[in-house]
Amino acid sequence: MRLKAKKTWSQHQLSAKLRVEGGESQGLLTFERRRLLIDAAKTALAAALCWWLALRFGLHDGYWGSISAIIVLQSNVGATVTASRDRLLGTFMGAAFGFACSVFGAPPWNYILALLLAIIVCGLLSLRNSSRLAAVTITIIMLVSKSGPRWELALDRVGEVLLGIVVALAVTTLVFPDRARLWLRDGLAQEFLMLGGFFEAILEGFRGAPSQNLAALREDVLALLRGNSQLLEAARNEPSGPGWREGLSMLSQFGRSLYDALVALELAVKDSHEDRFAQQLEPALSHLAADIRTGFNYLGGCIHKWRFREPAQGINLEQDIADLEARMDEVRHTGIGFSQAELLRAYAVQLHLKQIARLLRATRIETSSAVGDAGKAVDSA
Repeated sequence: MRLKAKKTWSQHQLSAKLRVEGGESQGLLTFERRRLLIDAAKTALAAALCWWLALRFGLHDGYWGSISAIIVLQSNVGATVTASRDRLLGTFMGAAFGFACSVFGAPPWNYILALLLAIIVCGLLSLRNSSRLAAVTITIIMLVSKSGPRWELALDRVGEVLLGIVVALAVTTLVFPDRARLWLRDGLAQEFLMLGGFFEAILEGFRGAPSQNLAALREDVLALLRGNSQLLEAARNEPSGPGWREGLSMLSQFGRSLYDALVALELAVKDSHEDRFAQQLEPALSHLAADIRTGFNYLGGCIHKWRFREPAQGINLEQDIADLEARMDEVRHTGIGFSQAELLRAYAVQLHLKQIARLLRATRIETSSAVGDAGKAVDSA
């Protein structure tokens, strides 16, 4: 027996940058090349602009502004803001500790003390990404041979870094801006589609031959979850309209919960290919599985379009759950004719299916409320 799922909204309807099937790889490759060219042009523009401004303002070591712009300029606005914040805080920390410890004489002991203090303070303030930058600034201030007072060198260093950060932020915001929240939206849409594919592959092993690519699908989904988590951190630093941050955060959390539930389902169906008790749960079991698969596809479409108000037509997960529970009650008395392991697997599978169905329903309803488009009743899928 194979559980079959209905398919509605499919991966073919995602934008070209999300399409992953073999026939569309050329379009994706072209998009990535265009994006690489834009990133290179923006980096070159920011570095050159910093150098020109340094010359105009008469900064002594203007190349540090260019270096800072190159380092903090990322592929999207949110990541650039995060990198800029870390570099600016690290530079301030390094300049303060470097100048303070330089008054106690020549290195190396005061230099070692400055490094220890800066790294410890950054750690205590949860600024671990800034600690290395603070150490670099301390090294420049205390070890670079240069005439003049150390406070002047510290101020120059802060000014050059600040120039690079301002230019990088201006370039990433004004020149072909790439928003992390839009990448995350499409990444989450792909995530739910891939979760649906993972779900379907798991069910192939339930009363049938195990899927050959199940392990690879699991790793792909996990990698996408990690990538979307990084994008979420960047998206939180971007300005956005009402509901975006809440909606993206909520979808990310539900995606992780659904992945955990699917892994649990994978364990539940293990060694179930010879079980016979589950056949008695038909057709309720297949109906629920089919609507769950449709629900994953439907949610992927909702996320891509960023519209969650209208429920999917033709599926009702709560009714499917009720039907399965009723069928389970009907056949409960027949369990005496089957092994305990088989009964436990059947109960585990139906429990995990109900959990996944309710998570899918909650994903749409709660996300719709978070993004502010829950104007109509949302009482089905």
